[in-house]
Amino acid sequence: MTNEDILKALGNVQEPDLGKDLVTLNMVTDIQIDGNKVSFTVILTTPACPLKDMIKNACINAIKILVNKEAEVTVNFTSNTSSNRKDGKTILNGVKNIIAVVSGKGGVGKSTVAANLALALSEGGAKVGLMDADIYGPSQHIMFGIRGERPMMKDNGEKGLIIPIEKFGIKIMSIGLLIDEKQAVVWRGPMVSSAIRQFVSDVDWGELDYLIIDMPPGTGDIHLTIVQTVPVTGVIVVTTPQVVALADAKKGIAMFGQAQLKVPVIGLVENMSYFTPAELPDNKYYIFGKDGGKNLADEFDIPFLGQIPLVQSIREGGDIGVPLMVSDDSITRKAFEEFAGNAARGIAMRNANMEATQIQEILV
Repeated sequence: MTNEDILKALGNVQEPDLGKDLVTLNMVTDIQIDGNKVSFTVILTTPACPLKDMIKNACINAIKILVNKEAEVTVNFTSNTSSNRKDGKTILNGVKNIIAVVSGKGGVGKSTVAANLALALSEGGAKVGLMDADIYGPSQHIMFGIRGERPMMKDNGEKGLIIPIEKFGIKIMSIGLLIDEKQAVVWRGPMVSSAIRQFVSDVDWGELDYLIIDMPPGTGDIHLTIVQTVPVTGVIVVTTPQVVALADAKKGIAMFGQAQLKVPVIGLVENMSYFTPAELPDNKYYIFGKDGGKNLADEFDIPFLGQIPLVQSIREGGDIGVPLMVSDDSITRKAFEEFAGNAARGIAMRNANMEATQIQEILV
Protein backbone atom coordinates (compact mmCIF):
# COMPACT_ATOMS: atom_id res chain seq x y z
CA MET A 1 0.00 0.00 0.00
CA THR A 2 1.14 3.54 -0.79
CA ASN A 3 -0.08 6.97 0.15
CA GLU A 4 -1.33 7.39 -3.40
CA ASP A 5 -3.41 4.19 -3.09
CA ILE A 6 -4.99 5.44 0.12
CA LEU A 7 -5.78 8.88 -1.30
CA LYS A 8 -7.23 7.37 -4.46
CA ALA A 9 -9.52 5.13 -2.42
CA LEU A 10 -10.59 7.94 -0.10
CA GLY A 11 -11.38 10.03 -3.16
CA ASN A 12 -14.48 7.83 -3.39
CA VAL A 13 -15.71 8.80 0.08
CA GLN A 14 -18.13 11.71 -0.01
CA GLU A 15 -18.61 14.25 2.78
CA PRO A 16 -22.40 13.81 3.12
CA ASP A 17 -23.26 17.48 3.64
CA LEU A 18 -20.77 19.23 1.39
CA GLY A 19 -21.29 16.88 -1.56
CA LYS A 20 -17.59 16.43 -2.44
CA ASP A 21 -15.06 13.74 -1.62
CA LEU A 22 -12.71 13.95 1.37
CA VAL A 23 -9.57 14.32 -0.76
CA THR A 24 -10.93 17.18 -2.87
CA LEU A 25 -11.97 18.94 0.35
CA ASN A 26 -8.44 18.46 1.79
CA MET A 27 -9.91 16.64 4.77
CA VAL A 28 -7.33 13.79 4.83
CA THR A 29 -3.94 14.18 6.48
CA ASP A 30 -1.18 12.31 8.32
CA ILE A 31 -1.32 8.99 6.40
CA GLN A 32 0.81 6.32 8.11
CA ILE A 33 1.44 2.86 6.58
CA ASP A 34 3.14 -0.06 8.32
CA GLY A 35 2.67 -3.35 6.50
CA ASN A 36 -1.07 -4.08 6.54
CA LYS A 37 -1.70 -1.32 9.06
CA VAL A 38 -2.79 2.06 7.81
CA SER A 39 -3.91 5.11 9.76
CA PHE A 40 -4.87 8.64 8.79
CA THR A 41 -6.69 11.66 10.15
CA VAL A 42 -9.91 13.15 8.81
CA ILE A 43 -10.34 16.88 9.48
CA LEU A 44 -14.01 17.58 10.26
CA THR A 45 -15.75 20.92 9.74
CA THR A 46 -16.97 20.84 13.35
CA PRO A 47 -15.95 18.83 16.41
CA ALA A 48 -19.66 18.27 17.04
CA CYS A 49 -20.10 16.43 13.73
CA PRO A 50 -22.80 13.75 14.11
CA LEU A 51 -21.60 11.89 11.00
CA LYS A 52 -18.26 10.65 12.37
CA ASP A 53 -19.29 7.00 12.41
CA MET A 54 -20.70 7.15 8.89
CA ILE A 55 -17.50 8.75 7.54
CA LYS A 56 -15.32 6.31 9.47
CA ASN A 57 -17.12 3.23 8.11
CA ALA A 58 -17.05 4.61 4.57
CA CYS A 59 -13.28 5.19 4.80
CA ILE A 60 -12.61 1.67 6.13
CA ASN A 61 -14.78 0.07 3.45
CA ALA A 62 -13.12 2.11 0.67
CA ILE A 63 -9.63 0.97 1.65
CA LYS A 64 -10.60 -2.67 2.19
CA ILE A 65 -12.47 -2.87 -1.12
CA LEU A 66 -10.22 -0.73 -3.32
CA VAL A 67 -6.75 -1.22 -1.80
CA ASN A 68 -6.30 -4.22 0.47
CA LYS A 69 -9.01 -6.39 2.01
CA GLU A 70 -6.57 -7.42 4.76
CA ALA A 71 -5.82 -3.84 5.76
CA GLU A 72 -6.14 -2.87 9.42
CA VAL A 73 -7.52 0.65 9.17
CA THR A 74 -7.45 3.25 11.94
CA VAL A 75 -9.38 6.45 11.28
CA ASN A 76 -8.56 9.37 13.57
CA PHE A 77 -10.53 12.60 13.73
CA THR A 78 -9.63 16.18 14.35
CA SER A 79 -11.56 19.31 13.52
CA ASN A 80 -11.12 22.76 12.10
CA THR A 81 -14.48 24.41 12.66
CA SER A 82 -15.58 26.06 9.44
CA SER A 83 -16.11 29.80 9.32
CA ASN A 84 -17.25 32.14 6.60
CA ARG A 85 -16.30 35.45 8.18
CA LYS A 86 -14.90 38.00 5.73
CA ASP A 87 -15.40 41.16 7.76
CA GLY A 88 -11.74 41.61 8.70
CA LYS A 89 -12.58 40.24 12.15
CA THR A 90 -12.27 43.61 13.84
CA ILE A 91 -15.07 42.58 16.22
CA LEU A 92 -15.02 39.26 18.08
CA ASN A 93 -11.93 38.42 16.06
CA GLY A 94 -11.43 35.06 17.78
CA VAL A 95 -15.00 33.84 17.13
CA LYS A 96 -15.60 31.65 14.09
CA ASN A 97 -19.40 31.46 14.15
CA ILE A 98 -21.98 33.76 15.74
CA ILE A 99 -25.36 32.05 16.14
CA ALA A 100 -28.48 33.89 17.33
CA VAL A 101 -31.18 31.76 18.97
CA VAL A 102 -34.52 33.53 18.46
CA SER A 103 -38.23 33.07 19.06
CA GLY A 104 -41.27 35.01 17.97
CA LYS A 105 -42.76 34.98 21.45
CA GLY A 106 -41.77 34.32 25.03
CA GLY A 107 -42.44 31.13 26.93
CA VAL A 108 -41.32 28.67 24.25
CA GLY A 109 -38.12 27.65 26.08
CA LYS A 110 -35.69 29.62 23.93
CA SER A 111 -33.19 30.20 26.75
CA THR A 112 -33.32 26.54 27.77
CA VAL A 113 -32.68 25.50 24.17
CA ALA A 114 -29.80 28.00 23.83
CA ALA A 115 -28.16 26.79 27.07
CA ASN A 116 -28.35 23.11 26.18
CA LEU A 117 -27.29 23.76 22.57
CA ALA A 118 -24.15 25.47 23.88
CA LEU A 119 -23.44 22.55 26.23
CA ALA A 120 -24.06 19.92 23.55
CA LEU A 121 -21.67 21.65 21.13
CA SER A 122 -19.10 21.92 23.90
CA GLU A 123 -19.44 18.21 24.73
CA GLY A 124 -18.63 17.52 21.09
CA GLY A 125 -15.29 19.26 21.58
CA ALA A 126 -16.10 22.78 20.40
CA LYS A 127 -15.11 25.98 22.20
CA VAL A 128 -18.37 27.72 23.02
CA GLY A 129 -19.52 31.02 24.51
CA LEU A 130 -23.04 31.99 25.54
CA MET A 131 -24.17 35.63 25.48
CA ASP A 132 -27.48 36.39 27.21
CA ALA A 133 -28.83 39.27 25.12
CA ASP A 134 -32.22 39.26 26.84
CA ILE A 135 -31.52 42.44 28.80
CA TYR A 136 -34.99 42.81 30.31
CA GLY A 137 -35.39 39.16 31.27
CA PRO A 138 -31.96 37.51 31.64
CA SER A 139 -31.95 33.86 32.70
CA GLN A 140 -28.65 32.21 31.76
CA HIS A 141 -27.00 33.17 35.05
CA ILE A 142 -29.80 31.25 36.80
CA MET A 143 -29.71 28.25 34.47
CA PHE A 144 -25.96 27.84 34.96
CA GLY A 145 -26.07 28.33 38.72
CA ILE A 146 -23.91 31.47 38.79
CA ARG A 147 -26.42 33.99 40.15
CA GLY A 148 -24.75 36.35 42.58
CA GLU A 149 -21.32 35.93 40.98
CA ARG A 150 -19.56 38.90 39.45
CA PRO A 151 -17.20 38.71 36.46
CA MET A 152 -13.61 39.86 36.85
CA MET A 153 -11.95 42.62 34.83
CA LYS A 154 -8.59 42.71 33.08
CA ASP A 155 -6.56 45.51 31.56
CA ASN A 156 -5.57 44.97 27.95
CA GLY A 157 -3.56 48.18 27.72
CA GLU A 158 -6.30 50.29 26.13
CA LYS A 159 -9.36 49.66 28.27
CA GLY A 160 -10.68 47.21 30.79
CA LEU A 161 -12.22 44.00 29.52
CA ILE A 162 -14.83 41.88 31.27
CA ILE A 163 -13.83 38.25 31.70
CA PRO A 164 -16.89 36.04 31.16
CA ILE A 165 -17.63 33.51 33.86
CA GLU A 166 -16.89 29.89 32.89
CA LYS A 167 -19.21 27.08 33.97
CA PHE A 168 -19.45 23.54 32.60
CA GLY A 169 -16.85 24.53 29.96
CA ILE A 170 -18.94 27.43 28.61
CA LYS A 171 -17.99 31.13 28.72
CA ILE A 172 -21.09 33.02 29.89
CA MET A 173 -22.02 36.69 29.97
CA SER A 174 -25.38 38.06 31.14
CA ILE A 175 -26.69 41.38 32.44
CA GLY A 176 -27.88 39.26 35.38
CA LEU A 177 -24.22 39.03 36.46
CA LEU A 178 -23.86 42.81 36.61
CA ILE A 179 -27.01 44.05 38.35
CA ASP A 180 -28.92 43.27 41.52
CA GLU A 181 -31.57 40.63 40.75
CA LYS A 182 -34.13 42.61 42.70
CA GLN A 183 -33.69 45.63 40.43
CA ALA A 184 -35.67 45.91 37.21
CA VAL A 185 -33.82 47.03 34.10
CA VAL A 186 -35.79 50.16 33.23
CA TRP A 187 -33.84 51.34 30.20
CA ARG A 188 -34.79 53.00 26.98
CA GLY A 189 -33.71 51.50 23.67
CA PRO A 190 -30.39 53.37 23.30
CA MET A 191 -29.18 52.19 26.72
CA VAL A 192 -30.07 48.60 25.89
CA SER A 193 -28.27 48.87 22.54
CA SER A 194 -25.23 50.29 24.32
CA ALA A 195 -25.20 47.34 26.75
CA ILE A 196 -25.37 44.86 23.86
CA ARG A 197 -22.44 46.57 22.13
CA GLN A 198 -20.46 46.36 25.36
CA PHE A 199 -21.18 42.63 25.60
CA VAL A 200 -19.54 42.36 22.19
CA SER A 201 -16.62 44.79 22.39
CA ASP A 202 -15.82 44.94 26.11
CA VAL A 203 -15.94 41.21 26.93
CA ASP A 204 -12.89 39.01 26.45
CA TRP A 205 -14.51 36.11 24.58
CA GLY A 206 -11.18 34.74 23.35
CA GLU A 207 -11.05 31.93 20.77
CA LEU A 208 -14.45 30.33 20.14
CA ASP A 209 -15.87 27.96 17.55
CA TYR A 210 -19.40 29.15 18.36
CA LEU A 211 -20.80 32.15 20.20
CA ILE A 212 -24.44 31.39 20.96
CA ILE A 213 -26.53 34.51 21.52
CA ASP A 214 -29.71 34.00 23.54
CA MET A 215 -31.93 36.70 22.04
CA PRO A 216 -35.00 38.26 23.67
CA PRO A 217 -38.38 37.17 22.28
CA GLY A 218 -39.94 39.09 19.43
CA THR A 219 -38.45 41.11 16.59
CA GLY A 220 -37.23 44.33 18.11
CA ASP A 221 -34.45 46.77 18.80
CA ILE A 222 -31.95 44.28 20.26
CA HIS A 223 -32.18 42.11 17.16
CA LEU A 224 -31.36 45.09 14.95
CA THR A 225 -28.50 46.12 17.23
CA ILE A 226 -26.96 42.64 17.06
CA VAL A 227 -26.97 42.44 13.26
CA GLN A 228 -25.65 46.02 13.07
CA THR A 229 -22.80 45.20 15.47
CA VAL A 230 -21.58 41.70 14.53
CA PRO A 231 -21.70 39.52 11.39
CA VAL A 232 -24.24 36.91 12.49
CA THR A 233 -23.51 33.56 10.84
CA GLY A 234 -27.13 32.49 11.12
CA VAL A 235 -30.17 32.17 13.36
CA ILE A 236 -31.91 29.20 14.94
CA VAL A 237 -35.64 29.63 15.48
CA VAL A 238 -37.33 28.07 18.51
CA THR A 239 -41.06 27.37 18.62
CA THR A 240 -43.58 25.04 20.21
CA PRO A 241 -46.17 23.14 18.15
CA GLN A 242 -48.89 25.52 19.41
CA VAL A 243 -50.68 27.59 16.75
CA VAL A 244 -50.06 30.89 18.56
CA ALA A 245 -46.33 30.17 18.89
CA LEU A 246 -46.12 29.14 15.23
CA ALA A 247 -47.76 32.40 14.12
CA ASP A 248 -45.10 34.38 16.00
CA ALA A 249 -42.28 32.11 14.80
CA LYS A 250 -43.25 33.02 11.24
CA LYS A 251 -42.52 36.66 12.07
CA GLY A 252 -39.07 35.75 13.36
CA ILE A 253 -38.29 33.81 10.19
CA ALA A 254 -39.63 36.66 8.05
CA MET A 255 -37.56 39.26 9.92
CA PHE A 256 -34.24 37.66 9.11
CA GLY A 257 -35.30 36.98 5.55
CA GLN A 258 -35.82 40.66 4.78
CA ALA A 259 -33.62 42.16 2.10
CA GLN A 260 -31.90 44.60 4.48
CA LEU A 261 -30.91 41.84 6.92
CA LYS A 262 -30.15 38.77 4.82
CA VAL A 263 -29.15 36.64 7.80
CA PRO A 264 -29.53 32.93 6.97
CA VAL A 265 -31.87 30.76 9.03
CA ILE A 266 -29.88 27.67 10.03
CA GLY A 267 -33.10 25.89 10.93
CA LEU A 268 -36.02 25.53 13.30
CA VAL A 269 -36.29 23.44 16.47
CA GLU A 270 -39.58 22.46 18.06
CA ASN A 271 -39.55 22.58 21.86
CA MET A 272 -42.16 20.98 24.16
CA SER A 273 -43.05 18.68 21.28
CA TYR A 274 -44.65 15.98 23.39
CA PHE A 275 -44.91 14.79 26.97
CA THR A 276 -43.73 11.35 28.05
CA PRO A 277 -44.41 10.39 31.69
CA ALA A 278 -41.54 8.66 33.46
CA GLU A 279 -43.80 5.76 34.36
CA LEU A 280 -44.96 5.36 30.71
CA PRO A 281 -41.75 5.85 28.71
CA ASP A 282 -43.28 4.54 25.47
CA ASN A 283 -46.21 6.96 25.50
CA LYS A 284 -46.25 10.38 23.85
CA TYR A 285 -48.89 12.99 24.61
CA TYR A 286 -49.01 15.94 22.21
CA ILE A 287 -50.19 18.58 24.66
CA PHE A 288 -49.48 21.61 22.44
CA GLY A 289 -50.30 19.95 19.13
CA LYS A 290 -48.36 17.64 16.85
CA ASP A 291 -45.65 18.44 14.27
CA GLY A 292 -46.48 22.14 14.10
CA GLY A 293 -42.80 23.12 13.98
CA LYS A 294 -41.98 20.47 11.38
CA ASN A 295 -44.82 21.67 9.17
CA LEU A 296 -43.69 25.29 9.57
CA ALA A 297 -40.15 24.38 8.54
CA ASP A 298 -41.55 22.65 5.45
CA GLU A 299 -43.70 25.68 4.66
CA PHE A 300 -40.72 28.05 4.71
CA ASP A 301 -38.33 25.48 3.19
CA ILE A 302 -35.86 25.69 6.07
CA PRO A 303 -34.16 22.75 7.83
CA PHE A 304 -36.00 21.11 10.72
CA LEU A 305 -33.40 20.57 13.43
CA GLY A 306 -35.31 18.38 15.86
CA GLN A 307 -37.96 17.94 18.52
CA ILE A 308 -37.33 18.48 22.24
CA PRO A 309 -39.81 16.74 24.58
CA LEU A 310 -41.61 18.38 27.48
CA VAL A 311 -39.87 16.78 30.44
CA GLN A 312 -39.89 17.77 34.09
CA SER A 313 -36.13 17.29 34.44
CA ILE A 314 -35.48 20.04 31.86
CA ARG A 315 -37.34 22.56 33.98
CA GLU A 316 -35.76 21.29 37.20
CA GLY A 317 -32.25 21.50 35.75
CA GLY A 318 -32.74 25.12 34.72
CA ASP A 319 -34.17 26.04 38.12
CA ILE A 320 -31.31 24.55 40.15
CA GLY A 321 -28.55 25.76 37.85
CA VAL A 322 -27.60 22.38 36.35
CA PRO A 323 -28.83 22.26 32.71
CA LEU A 324 -30.10 18.94 31.47
CA MET A 325 -27.06 18.31 29.24
CA VAL A 326 -24.97 18.12 32.42
CA SER A 327 -27.30 15.54 33.99
CA ASP A 328 -27.91 11.86 33.25
CA ASP A 329 -31.34 12.03 31.60
CA SER A 330 -30.27 9.94 28.64
CA ILE A 331 -33.50 10.11 26.59
CA THR A 332 -33.77 13.90 26.65
CA ARG A 333 -30.01 14.34 26.31
CA LYS A 334 -30.27 12.34 23.09
CA ALA A 335 -32.85 14.81 21.75
CA PHE A 336 -30.58 17.77 22.49
CA GLU A 337 -27.53 15.97 21.06
CA GLU A 338 -29.37 15.24 17.81
CA PHE A 339 -30.58 18.84 17.62
CA ALA A 340 -27.05 20.19 18.25
CA GLY A 341 -25.58 17.81 15.68
CA ASN A 342 -28.10 18.94 13.08
CA ALA A 343 -27.38 22.58 13.96
CA ALA A 344 -23.61 22.04 13.59
CA ARG A 345 -24.15 20.37 10.22
CA GLY A 346 -26.40 23.24 9.14
CA ILE A 347 -23.78 25.81 10.12
CA ALA A 348 -21.05 23.95 8.22
CA MET A 349 -23.27 23.69 5.12
CA ARG A 350 -24.18 27.35 5.39
CA ASN A 351 -20.47 28.28 5.53
CA ALA A 352 -19.67 26.11 2.51
CA ASN A 353 -22.53 27.15 0.27
CA MET A 354 -23.52 30.73 1.10
CA GLU A 355 -21.99 34.19 1.09
CA ALA A 356 -20.55 35.48 4.34
CA THR A 357 -22.94 37.55 6.44
CA GLN A 358 -21.85 41.15 6.78
CA ILE A 359 -22.53 43.66 9.54
CA GLN A 360 -25.79 45.28 8.45
CA GLU A 361 -26.54 48.94 7.84
CA ILE A 362 -30.22 49.38 8.62
CA LEU A 363 -31.86 52.74 8.07
CA VAL A 364 -34.84 52.37 10.40
